Amino acid sequence: MNTASIDGEGAAGPGATDGTRWLTDREQHVWRAYLHATMLLEDHLDRQLQRDAGMPHVYYGLLVQLSQAPRRRMRMTELAKAAKITRSRLSHAIARLEKNGWVRREDCPSDKRGQNAYLTDEGFEVLRRSAPGHVEAVRQAMFDRLTPDQVDQLGRIMRVVADALEPSDPTADLPWLR
Repeated sequence: MNTASIDGEGAAGPGATDGTRWLTDREQHVWRAYLHATMLLEDHLDRQLQRDAGMPHVYYGLLVQLSQAPRRRMRMTELAKAAKITRSRLSHAIARLEKNGWVRREDCPSDKRGQNAYLTDEGFEVLRRSAPGHVEAVRQAMFDRLTPDQVDQLGRIMRVVADALEPSDPTADLPWLR
């Protein structure tokens, strides 16, 4: 998405006088490089996981979340929050994972209105088998291309961005609460 200014005459750039803090040429270059890289990386990881494990990257992430949860179970609302996806999208994904036998829904014992997602033994085995190829794809696409200093810099930069964007208002309109 282009974030340069456009005035009524079609002129673009940070010189516009509408009060908007338009991106400088340098910032625009970095922003576009970031967007391009993240789209390519997500596509690369999706294709690798589809080819090797028959699932999209988002499903792999759900299996990872469940594998790291106590007793391989999470409340559906917490899983949506952890995955940063809507509850509707999560419900669809869990239905597909259930169909494969990799996840099972269970009623929440402490709240009869809630449900838990449970990673089955079969799902855990699929995750165990697919993890080495996925890690290699991540390493090859990203970390093998960076110096150790660049890895450290990227980690610090992403932490600053994530910390600034992490909602602190419990009433915020967040997709995973819808």
